Amino acid sequence: MILDYLRQRRVVWTFFAVFCLFFTVILYLYGGGLDGAGYFLLIALFLFGLWTLVDARAFSRRARTLDAILQNLSATRHEFPLPAGPLEERYQDISAGLCRLLNQKTAALSAQHADQLFYYTQWLHQIKTPIAAIRLSMQAGKAERGVLEQELFKIEQYVEMALQYIKMQDVSADLIIRDTDVLPVVRDCVKKYAALFIYKNLSVSISGGSFVAATDEKWLAFIIEQLLSNAVKYTHRGGVTISLSERTVSIRDDGIGILPEDAARIFERGYTGSAGRIDKRASGIGLFMVHEIADKLSISLSVESAPGAGTTVRLSLPPPGSLTKM
Repeated sequence: MILDYLRQRRVVWTFFAVFCLFFTVILYLYGGGLDGAGYFLLIALFLFGLWTLVDARAFSRRARTLDAILQNLSATRHEFPLPAGPLEERYQDISAGLCRLLNQKTAALSAQHADQLFYYTQWLHQIKTPIAAIRLSMQAGKAERGVLEQELFKIEQYVEMALQYIKMQDVSADLIIRDTDVLPVVRDCVKKYAALFIYKNLSVSISGGSFVAATDEKWLAFIIEQLLSNAVKYTHRGGVTISLSERTVSIRDDGIGILPEDAARIFERGYTGSAGRIDKRASGIGLFMVHEIADKLSISLSVESAPGAGTTVRLSLPPPGSLTKM
């Protein structure tokens, strides 16, 4: 502590020594003699000693307070000693600002961790189902190719969905917006889900003429695939119709439909509604991702549905040339 204080006041001590030496020599040379110079030096040392005593005690108190803060940095709030001057006040303001920033970053990381924990808990719950179905089918000796392909496709989709969920945390960095012909994207998505349509004996048709929209082809395909996945999952007879017109993609299914009380919440993260209580594999993540990505792509989403009468989801895409890479 003493060495710290001496280092802190070394400039003052140096100035005092030079000051005393200078005036002692002046008094001696201009007739004050050794007595006058000695008296001046004695008085100066006494006054400086008193100041040093007071200043050292104040320094000691401040140093102990700062040491206590240093030993308990994890505390949410610190009581700093009163600043000794304008510069020290600025240092304390900087320290408090950095502490607030750290708390904000910590809270954001905690929220992100909780969000990811929620998603991967749901994801693990989802992916266990097709794995269990494959195992049971093989143990029963009835591992039909169609069943295995369907369950393997589901596993692949869940893995791809997890990768897209990670990218969605900073989706803007992964967007490549360009004028895109939408019909080929829709056809590729339907082709990808062809095995599921065949396995469930569902029809699928694409009508209307193609159009060009400003969008990201990969993320648009992800949105359409998620909507097709839901359509197949909740449709047990009939089929799915995809219509293209005037920069709008409409996906209509003959499925179980959506209850009125669920319609307003289907895009909320983790919300599964009545359909989720029927299908225990539902996680409420797919449509949440659809909504978030559609918002990034400036795609307007609308849903029309009634229990037992199927569901129609419309995607209204921005016109060509209206967006740039985000």
